[in-house]
Amino acid sequence: MIVLQRFGRANPSLSQCSGGHQQGCNLSALQQRSSSSKKFLVVMLRHGESEWNQKNLFCGWYDAPLTEKGAKEATLAGKAIKDAKINFDIAHTSLLSRAQDTLKHILKEIGQECIPVHKTWRLNERHYGNLTGLNKAETAKKYGEKQVKIWRRSYDTPPPPIKKDNKYYECITKDPRYCEGPPPEEFPKSESLKMTIKRTLPYWDNVIVPQIRDGKKLIITAHGNSLRGIIKHLDKISDEAIMQLNLPTAVPFFYELDECMVPLAPMKFLGDPETVKKAMESVANQGKAK
Repeated sequence: MIVLQRFGRANPSLSQCSGGHQQGCNLSALQQRSSSSKKFLVVMLRHGESEWNQKNLFCGWYDAPLTEKGAKEATLAGKAIKDAKINFDIAHTSLLSRAQDTLKHILKEIGQECIPVHKTWRLNERHYGNLTGLNKAETAKKYGEKQVKIWRRSYDTPPPPIKKDNKYYECITKDPRYCEGPPPEEFPKSESLKMTIKRTLPYWDNVIVPQIRDGKKLIITAHGNSLRGIIKHLDKISDEAIMQLNLPTAVPFFYELDECMVPLAPMKFLGDPETVKKAMESVANQGKAK
């Protein structure tokens, strides 16, 4: 097991409570959190390797399936969860099959295929706009690594909006799974991390947090950027520091939270530390010219 030390959070204050507008988060709870025996568990992970991860392409809302390696990664993630003796009551995932199929492999491995699974566009990957389908290394050669890093990892600068002549425009914008959301005015043409967080956190606050407070053990299988938004929110990571966080594919991590949904410790990965480190480095190198 590896603990993510690099992004330690500040001392909690009332303003830092996740979902602080909801009942149960008050000054008294904060003052007693160190002695309280009540704690809540949530497990999260990025999906396994997809075909577009393998090809090093900007994917975003394109529905790339898992590779054979990605499916094996998901099964190994399930084994790590089983070894940790963690069971779940509810699962949450995105509308993209790479996240859903990762979850299926995990639940099969741990023998919990019958738990409720909630699917939402709010946990989708960040929309990469007109970069969708482009090779990351080739794009870095063309525009420079600095510009590609801004498009990939800046907090508030979105990539160029997807155009109608982009070969993936129709299959994304006309996908029937989005008939019930997002509403037309919220359907993205491209997204920065800030924009991704804006549509992800309402789901965290209004759906996930109440379930956690109700004592349910949750697993969230989503994407690098939707999860980075939740991590940024929980650990109060700065806009600059969040650019350096690289989530490896299909490596589960977890938080223990107090009554105010404040982490009791840094996030912990379920995995061999050296393997997790190498997987993070691999993600970081995707946007470099070769």
